[in-house]
Amino acid sequence: MTTKYFTKSELATLPKLYETEDIEPEDKLVHVKLFHPASNWTWYVIEYDGRDMCWGFVKGLDAEFGYFSLRELAEITGPFGLHVERDKWFRPCKVADIPRW
Repeated sequence: MTTKYFTKSELATLPKLYETEDIEPEDKLVHVKLFHPASNWTWYVIEYDGRDMCWGFVKGLDAEFGYFSLRELAEITGPFGLHVERDKWFRPCKVADIPRW
């Protein structure tokens, strides 16, 4: 499951859940961007538990920090059978550098 969204090197360097607690929200590093191509939903991965759960910045109906399950994201099927994808052109950046809208 996880290799669908993360490279081996990312798996080795992604912070575990709660590891970035002492960093200001805007200064946290986003490692991976996931999105659904048929919607406005985007998930920016900041922390990962090594199995399924991520914590990061989520843009959908609103923009907020929160937890999300990779398993649940993988189960989403949109129009034309589209699924959540990894943005392979995304480069890690601080939350402050993510366009809000």
